[in-house]
Amino acid sequence: MQPIKALLTNAAGLLAASSISPQLDAEVLLCLVLARQRSYLRAWPDASLTAAQETAFATLVSKRQQGVPIAYLTGNREFWSRDFNVTPDVLIPRPDTECLIELSLQLIPADQPFKIIDLGTGSGIIAVTLAAERPLAQLSATDLSVAALHIARQNAQKHHADIQFYQSDWFANVPDGRFNLIVSNPPYIAPDDPHLGIGDVRFEPQQALVAAEQGLLDIKTIAAAARRYLETGGHLLVEHGYNQAQQVQAIFADCAYHRIRTHQDLSGQPRVTAGCISH
Repeated sequence: MQPIKALLTNAAGLLAASSISPQLDAEVLLCLVLARQRSYLRAWPDASLTAAQETAFATLVSKRQQGVPIAYLTGNREFWSRDFNVTPDVLIPRPDTECLIELSLQLIPADQPFKIIDLGTGSGIIAVTLAAERPLAQLSATDLSVAALHIARQNAQKHHADIQFYQSDWFANVPDGRFNLIVSNPPYIAPDDPHLGIGDVRFEPQQALVAAEQGLLDIKTIAAAARRYLETGGHLLVEHGYNQAQQVQAIFADCAYHRIRTHQDLSGQPRVTAGCISH
């Protein structure tokens, strides 16, 4: 049996061609097998694994070599300093979406009820984070995927977030009512976008990534329908592609939203467009 340091060196070498962080990936996967923290690897570099552990590690390394995302191998990903369950049924949480959270928190009062719905919740990171950060808010969330809703419910329970979930094609199964804030990270990638063949997105659910009309169809649908569900003065926030700001602003304008503005993500890319309504 090889010691930990040799296993890590070999694994990092195998992953060098398929990962931008081969050493980190190797350590994360070995920690998963050992059910230990990364500090253990430093403290016990000469420790050996059992045969079963070595086999399990080799299997994970092989999957990572094939491009399977680390989040799907470990079953979790951190977002907004919280740990979320993740499976191939949902998108992997990304830092880009923190922009949507920051903008939402600026709009949600901390000291009074506020009705919010998250459309296409996926793993639930947006709804759960907002519920955790604003305990008085009343959160609802939708997704068309039953499998995704299962993960979202797990994450809501994990973080003690009280959220009403609906299996729904956007607003289709949402009861009549008004919201102060509607948020969504919908599919916005065009079907012919070359990025779909690169990196993690190859393994992510296509229905959560791809939209017709050059990635804009779902945003058009949401923007048009959201007006009927927003309170006077309520806001719609939609995440979109870095190159879609002008088109999304035009969609919002066509739907008669006011104070339309696009905000940049942590990388300085135009990422979230906001608008409000006044009946």
